Amino acid sequence: MHEFAITQSILAIALEQAEKNNARKINNISISIGELTGIVDDCVEFYFPFLSKDTIADGATLTFDRKPTILRCRECENTFSPDDIVWTCPKCQSQSVEIISGRECYINAIEVD
Repeated sequence: MHEFAITQSILAIALEQAEKNNARKINNISISIGELTGIVDDCVEFYFPFLSKDTIADGATLTFDRKPTILRCRECENTFSPDDIVWTCPKCQSQSVEIISGRECYINAIEVD
């Protein structure tokens, strides 16, 4: 259900930026979403038409750029993508890792007229 609030935020940001740039119409919103966020693209796309109705974003498309999970080992500095839910460094077998990528949720670009 958090996709509803996320979609509201995406729309609010897009509308604010469009207004600042005197746009008449928002055609596309490009969004980066990390795989660790749990955000489901289809849910965002489901809520967007309802929320954008009667705004300059009505009819706009959404483009999603999925960001993979990337971790860095704190022991050997190795950077890797985990194969499963056990985050073990493939180089030194340490489980002391930090998340480098995968928690993103931001707007990359807004196409307007």
